[in-house]
Amino acid sequence: MKIAGNKLIVECSTYDFKIKLEAKEPESWVKSVSAFANGNGGSLFYGVSDDGTVVGIEDPKKTAKDISQIIKDHMDPVPEFTLNPIEGNDGKVVLEVKISAGSQTPYYFVRKRRRLAFIRLGDESVPATSHQLYNLVLKGSNRSWDSLETSELRTDHSFTILAREYNERSGAKWEENLLTSFGLVTDDGHLTNAGLLFADNCPIKQSRVYCTRWDGTDKGDTINDAEFHGNLLMLLRQAKDFIKANTAVPWFKLPDYRLNLPEYSDRATEEKCVNHLIHRDYTELGSEVAINIYDDRIETTSPGGIKETLKFEPVIPAETSSKRRNPVIAEVFAQLDYMEKRGSGLKKIVDATSLLPTYKEDKMPYFRSNREEFRTIIPNVNYGMDRAALEAFAESKAPTPEFRPEDEIITRKNRPEVAKTAQRKIGKTAQSIIDILVSNPHATRTQICSILGKADGTIKEHLANLQARGIIERVGSDFGGHWKVLIRK
Repeated sequence: MKIAGNKLIVECSTYDFKIKLEAKEPESWVKSVSAFANGNGGSLFYGVSDDGTVVGIEDPKKTAKDISQIIKDHMDPVPEFTLNPIEGNDGKVVLEVKISAGSQTPYYFVRKRRRLAFIRLGDESVPATSHQLYNLVLKGSNRSWDSLETSELRTDHSFTILAREYNERSGAKWEENLLTSFGLVTDDGHLTNAGLLFADNCPIKQSRVYCTRWDGTDKGDTINDAEFHGNLLMLLRQAKDFIKANTAVPWFKLPDYRLNLPEYSDRATEEKCVNHLIHRDYTELGSEVAINIYDDRIETTSPGGIKETLKFEPVIPAETSSKRRNPVIAEVFAQLDYMEKRGSGLKKIVDATSLLPTYKEDKMPYFRSNREEFRTIIPNVNYGMDRAALEAFAESKAPTPEFRPEDEIITRKNRPEVAKTAQRKIGKTAQSIIDILVSNPHATRTQICSILGKADGTIKEHLANLQARGIIERVGSDFGGHWKVLIRK
């Protein structure tokens, strides 16, 4: 921050300008101290008009002393703050009151038996609602909603869905003590809120997903809709199934295999659903995750934003730090291999979409948020392309290599030394592998085995044969790379 001419140039995005100290009306400015301490911190600048013009203050030393005393008299608890005098070239002095983000929230403004906690909303400091105050109390106690103990007993609930998913996805065996290790059940046998969300018969009413397929590119007539509620793993499965059933996958018959050109990446849509189920605000009663499918995009919203404004603002994945609103829920999904602990979900959505055959840069997924809501928009990469355009795309991308018998698929029944004419077309399992890799190039061999119900050796052999035939190739390393399906006539 510096003074240029007679203007204050401020580097921080959270600040208030004050021409002078209003000692007799402390609420007019101490409310901003409360809001900054309850949020991400901020600064008040004394001796500056609303347009940033520096007018200076007459007695910086006395003003600093009065500000310090008023904050101590009217704040509970007293937040951490510093007073920094800033002198311009003309000798005018501006006093910065810098308030740090607090860890003992809520920070109250106190006067005449009134106790009010404020939060920052855009460039204003406004009283916290009861819902916001509840979250400030949780933050100050270093607790999250999903970790809170409930009155529900472990003996009254079953976890067969969670156990089955754990066995299938982790490769380990489910054990009862994992419920305590994950933070779903307390040592005295009570379920936490997260435990209720993963229980087979989840009783939490706001654990819901609304799905709608709209006719067109805005909310007009509906083609299909559904409402799901209950167990988080079932919500994830039902949401993915709804998206699958209400989006198209055009395909083209090539000489030796079928080429799918999906509108959306399975990996991206799964990551989107997981992200919204994990990070949504469950303290907001009567709320839900909403999935709206339009002709040109899928738009998903959930309660609980990460911006401090009422207006929706862009969220840039590379510039967004991972803050887990529900760490217990996040840990369970991580154990089930639905997400990574380092928090790269938004980037995964972008990367997975960018690997689709018809992807162009103007179809990049994007994210928006305000204080109340988070929104993910994934464009339909095929939108604007009719069947003829898709067919022309496939033709333009397809090389015409000379067919060679040695490129044929090799199986246990079809060895090179056996004098037998090989079939040019690939088999059903190989085609299924191609379909999976088109929609999810990052699919692992283990995941393919699980989806197709095949042994690891079988999938390994098919992958090797598809590579040998030039139908797929590996891009990057075995652990950090991905598969690419080559368009081949």
